[in-house]
Parts: sequence; C-alpha cells; structure tokens
Amino acid sequence: MIKEEFFVLSNGVKIPKVGFGTWQSKSGEEAYNAVLWALEAGYRHIDTAYAYENEESVANAIIDSKIKREDLFITTKLPSHIKTYEGCIQYFNESINNLKLDYIDLYLIHAPWPWSNIGQDCTEGNIEVWKAMIDLYNQKKIRAIGVSNFHVQDIKALVEATGVWPMVNQIRYFIGNRQDEITDFCQANNILVQAYSPMATSELLNNSKIIEIAEKYNKSVAKICIRYCLQKNTNPLPKSVHKERIIDNIDLDFEISKEDMDYLDSLHHIVSTRKLRD
Repeated sequence: MIKEEFFVLSNGVKIPKVGFGTWQSKSGEEAYNAVLWALEAGYRHIDTAYAYENEESVANAIIDSKIKREDLFITTKLPSHIKTYEGCIQYFNESINNLKLDYIDLYLIHAPWPWSNIGQDCTEGNIEVWKAMIDLYNQKKIRAIGVSNFHVQDIKALVEATGVWPMVNQIRYFIGNRQDEITDFCQANNILVQAYSPMATSELLNNSKIIEIAEKYNKSVAKICIRYCLQKNTNPLPKSVHKERIIDNIDLDFEISKEDMDYLDSLHHIVSTRKLRD
C-alpha cells in the first residue's frame, strides 16, 4: 500500500512516498482540520513552511492526532529572503518552536532568491545559509536538508562551496510541466525531487485530455495527477482543505500503463502561465 511505502534519501533517511501540502491553508481551524484529517487518513509526511504562517496550527493537529513522533515526517522551510548564517539559525529556532518539536525531519531553503525579487543572484547568501543548515544537521536538529525551487547552477554552487549535496529539491512539477533539466540533474545525483502543486493548483482538474485518462481508470483526475508524479519517481505533495478529497488523494494503489504515461508525457503547456508560489 502506498501509505506504507517510502523513498530513501541519500543519507538513508526514509520519507513517505506521498506527502501532504499546507501551502495556502489558513492558520487556525482550516490548517488544523486539514492536517488532522490527513493524519487520520494515513498521511505521515506533512509539508509546511515558515512563510505559510500555519506552523502552529500544524503542530496542534500533530499533537491532537496522538501519532508517535517517530512515525511522522515533518518538513518546513527557511523564508526565501533570509540569506545569512545567523538568520537561518534564528528562523530555524522559530520554526522548531512553532512546531513544538525537538527536531525537524527535513529543512529546506525555500527559494534561491527572495520571492519579491525572483532571479536575484543570492549565491553567496545561499552558501552561508547552507553552511548553517549543515551545522544544524550535524547537531542532529535536522534529519535531512535540501532546497526548493533551485536550478542546476544554484545546487552546483552549494556543492562546490561545501562538498555537501542537498538531499531534496522541492519544485513545481505536474503533467505538462516536468522541469526536465533540473529533474534529470537531481535524479542523476541522488537528490529526491518533491513535486509541489501536482495538480497545478487545481488547473489540471478540468483538463479534457486528463479527464479521458481518469475515466479510463475510473479514478479522479487528482489521483491521475498524483499517481503520474509517483511513477516519474518524484515525491508528490497534494494539498486540500476538503476532508473527502484529502482521503481520496492518498488512495493510489493502482498503476498507469506505460502507454498512458507516454501520452501524459506528451502533453505540454496545458495550463496557463502562473507565477511560482510564495
């Protein structure tokens, strides 16, 4: 069963094959309920970020779920505009306090540049932050470290400066938008690609071509989108605040045929152009 399956990161840490995303889940009842429903449905990997402003709600749901800490995998992220060693330590401490945890399973640099200035060259700052994350990892405050929205040159800069490879790169990834260059680079270098927005922020749900595939398998479009990511050897992070969809989205014990995967691979530019998430 998919709920009991894992990817293994380059350092040997196991991560559940499907995670639960909380981007745009409002702090308070909405985020709390969504995470609690997800945990009740069998998700064990919860993805949040300091910038989402819902870490405390995630924490409360985790506590109330009564699930053992060692059975959970919790990801959070350093705000994209923080590019100093000291700033990384400060915001990590804030996140771990918000989440009411003794350690974080996965900590990510949220982006290689501030969201207010996409494309800015922050190489030196990213290296300083990466050094801080390496130290936190060596102190066993983090089980795995990685990046998000990083391109090939961004990752190479970190490795050249420190010798330490990210274990994860979380990127926008879905049918029609696979970001082949960075995906191929990561998979060739044992970096797990996490697929955020696997349904393109719901834009794929009304796509007639994917609907045809979904009807063939008697599955929801959402399931086809998530299953596609899994079969591309990425770690999907579906998000919802609706209980029935949360439950349905992890019911993924089926296989898309090679023929249909090839067809889905052939689809390009099937959603509108959207900015990266913040």
